[in-house]
Amino acid sequence: MRSSAREDWERGLLAKALETHPERRDEFTTSSGVTVERVYDAPGLPLPGVFPFTRGIQPSMYRSRFWTMRQYAGFGSPEATNERFRMLLEEGQTALSIAFDLPTQIGYDSDHALAHGEVGKVGVPINTLDDMDRLLEGIALDRISISMTINTTAILLLALLIATARRRGVDPSTLRGTVQNDILKEYVARGTYLFPPQPSIRLTVDIFEHCLAEMPRFHPISISGYHIREAGATAVEEVALTLSHGIAYMEAARDRRLDLSRLGEKISFFFSAHNHLFEEVAKFRAARRLWASIMRERFGCRSEKGCALRFHTQTAGSTLTATQWELNTIRVTIQALAAILGGTQSLHTNSRDEALGLPTEESATLALRIQQVLAHESGVADSVDPIGGAPMLEALTAETERKVLELLAEIDQKGGAVTALGEGFQRHRIEESAYRYQMGIESGDRSVVGVNIHETNESASPPAFRVDPEIEKARSMSLAEHRRRRDSSKVDAALQSVRQGAEGKDNLVPILVEAIEVGVTLGEICGVLREVFGEEPTLET
Repeated sequence: MRSSAREDWERGLLAKALETHPERRDEFTTSSGVTVERVYDAPGLPLPGVFPFTRGIQPSMYRSRFWTMRQYAGFGSPEATNERFRMLLEEGQTALSIAFDLPTQIGYDSDHALAHGEVGKVGVPINTLDDMDRLLEGIALDRISISMTINTTAILLLALLIATARRRGVDPSTLRGTVQNDILKEYVARGTYLFPPQPSIRLTVDIFEHCLAEMPRFHPISISGYHIREAGATAVEEVALTLSHGIAYMEAARDRRLDLSRLGEKISFFFSAHNHLFEEVAKFRAARRLWASIMRERFGCRSEKGCALRFHTQTAGSTLTATQWELNTIRVTIQALAAILGGTQSLHTNSRDEALGLPTEESATLALRIQQVLAHESGVADSVDPIGGAPMLEALTAETERKVLELLAEIDQKGGAVTALGEGFQRHRIEESAYRYQMGIESGDRSVVGVNIHETNESASPPAFRVDPEIEKARSMSLAEHRRRRDSSKVDAALQSVRQGAEGKDNLVPILVEAIEVGVTLGEICGVLREVFGEEPTLET
């Protein structure tokens, strides 16, 4: 049990928090008139909002404000994606989350030979300042939080966002949101890397440094376990590998002599939510507890807020099935519930048809409605950490924490995440787990409804959403016109400045903003960076 002094201190924190973030209603009750308490005591556990934040990072959590409903979107062209954004905002989405196409992710313009056939397919193509301006047309940049899922070219997309704000007369210091900027997980799980690890980490830390100095409301990284889990990792591996990457980034920031306590307040994480409701809730709680200790013990973080693990969640695309595809709505609902019970700060719910293609507008709206029903009708947001203290949950949390610590110790023994990466350690772990998972499905030891149990002879397919194949041709024509209109002498001078900046130690963000403003394209900048940094990571396979 907590001492009375400790309890008084914790409740004082709660009272102070409620002054800043008052609750949504004066009283929370059930349909029978039973009062729902703000938080229920769990013996041996501190209250929510108190280090190590097992029960949540804020004392009042969703009683003050719901999680951010941030649906992920991007396809075709900047104009088409802007139309989808506007629809989602009109339907109640509260922030933007941008998906970029493959060429943009790996640094090629839409008219490059290597981009052929991929333009606009898995996200929106962005090559120029005009593209970014069209993507965000009609969006109040100083009022809407913008998340960008981008890693290899993260520094360029951030520069494009800054340049767009400046073009519109919006002070970049007012921008809110995050850029994923997690290059290590690209080597481990996704493969859309371009440069070797060390210069890539240099770009990551350039973003840290710039945001700390110039963009106080912007999160400079969202360290992603999502893609690690999608590649086949277990829940424990997702947390351990993600936190090991967080440690590597903090060490790189320390080498740059950045203020780690301030940086800790701006770091965010990105996790997956899978189908086992209680394992997922326990995973989120264990991750918070572990990161709080890492920040305090390894990095001497002086700030309570700097020790708090903030995270976005996306439901698990890898669990969605093409057979009996409408059942995916049920899976997504369970996964979203796990994220909410686990204390997520923002959430994306996948669409039911994503195992077959890009989501239709109808499916994207339904996915958003899942969050809205959970928020307004389920009662899950009426109390903070409502299942905290349950024996099963606490046991799962403790065991998850123990197993994560074992794996973190193994990575430390190898010299840390970057050194282990060169040995292929993380990738081999993920591959082994993915194999075991798939064998479980094929043997029948792991049940998936509609795949290996309760199968049907269904023939109906969902309406298919397809990207217009003419978009690639239109993009090439637009880029040709862009290059014709710009001042080539200014472009050449800007590219020379990029080269000098990459060869030196100056922060590249301001240099890239200036280059973008005179019309240099994303692909042209990446071409220079490839020449300076090299193109192939020196990783063992």
